[in-house]
Amino acid sequence: MLAKDTKVALIAAVPLFADCSRRELRELAETADEVVVPAGYALTKEGASGREFVIIVDGAAEVVRRGRKINALRSCDFLGEISLISRGPPTATVRTTVPTHALVITASAFRGLLRRIPSIQIKFLQALAERLPPEFD
Repeated sequence: MLAKDTKVALIAAVPLFADCSRRELRELAETADEVVVPAGYALTKEGASGREFVIIVDGAAEVVRRGRKINALRSCDFLGEISLISRGPPTATVRTTVPTHALVITASAFRGLLRRIPSIQIKFLQALAERLPPEFD
């Protein structure tokens, strides 16, 4: 079990939450659930319903789209940011390659947090927009 300050630090390291205040980060940390999953566990499945944001605390995963590996994730990487605001299915399958410890924020929990602390919304959306490829400008 991670200490509260450790959870806050992990969330603060995610670029999407970099502009959040200490209070906002603490609220996000309280919303995040800790999970430990085995190697081979699907964190998301391409085309299925996916409504979770995941921060890999310790472990690794591979990202597969249409049967081809397109990326590898490791400790401090994250996935599912679009799932926090979109109802669309994940665009890739992400499967752990080793036992993995992660923080998970569900879309419903995130929306509840945005209702309680609306200031997080604009910071999150600005950070998300900055991550879009240049062709979307």
